[in-house]
Amino acid sequence: MDIIATIAGLAALFIGGEWLVRGAVSAARALGVSRLLIGLTIVAASTSSPELLVSLRAAVDGHPDIAVGNVVGSNIANIALVLGLCALISPIRIEPARIRPDVVAGLSGALAVGVLAVLARAPVWAGALLLAAGVAHTAAAYQRSRTDTDEHEDVADEIPQIAGWLGMVVRIAGGVALLAVGADWLVWGAKSIALDFGVPEAAIAVTLVAVGTSLPEIATSLVAAWRGHSEVAVGNAIGSNVFNIFGVLGFTAAVAPVPIAGRFLTFEIPVLLAFTAVAGWALAVRGRMGRAVGAALIAVYAGYVVATFMR
Repeated sequence: MDIIATIAGLAALFIGGEWLVRGAVSAARALGVSRLLIGLTIVAASTSSPELLVSLRAAVDGHPDIAVGNVVGSNIANIALVLGLCALISPIRIEPARIRPDVVAGLSGALAVGVLAVLARAPVWAGALLLAAGVAHTAAAYQRSRTDTDEHEDVADEIPQIAGWLGMVVRIAGGVALLAVGADWLVWGAKSIALDFGVPEAAIAVTLVAVGTSLPEIATSLVAAWRGHSEVAVGNAIGSNVFNIFGVLGFTAAVAPVPIAGRFLTFEIPVLLAFTAVAGWALAVRGRMGRAVGAALIAVYAGYVVATFMR
């Protein structure tokens, strides 16, 4: 029953996230919202909605390891798994200056989580600060991109459109409902699996839950990579990492203060920092990530998963 609930939760999150992305982007276009603003805000927020619902639900239900592990594990998966797979499909080439601010923001967010881990909790004031920093980053990105909209227009172009307001409303409402139900099932299933197999909730959170909630980002980035749109794939993965920390963890902590277990400080957060630094060097300095680096990221990620369950 635990496995069934977990699988059903993952499926509901994937379908709900897909519906919400398509409905929200279609509605924004129908209302005349610029493609630039859609790419910077609506796509990033919608693809990260599973992480938000799961972390918030877990924190409110008293499972902080799932709340924190979901965010940290999703960010590790976005870099190592998503970018690694994208590089294998099609070697990534990008103008370093275009991705550098997002890489710096992602690294700063990882460091911020490390500081909170030292404090052993993410209090309300920290959540508010993270949210404020996320808003400031988005505003700065908008200002930078007003004269260079290509990459953000491409992000919007990757999302299939829905015709008619009824279809948009149904997709948005249905997406939100599925996300809520999926989050509930996934948190319950993850907790039960951890108890049944005697493994920490954090281990389930940073692997199964994290990859499950990252499915919208994975799907969007892989499709973009397959079509040869390197900047879309990279921007979606790195941008989602920024939103996960400043938006998801920030909002979750602002609603319900989140204790942070010591294991995150000694293992997952250093792993996140290392992956972010490697990806940042490859993309924001060299401007490319070849198949060899992609394969190495995936191999190291596999080792990380094994090490997670052996701790």
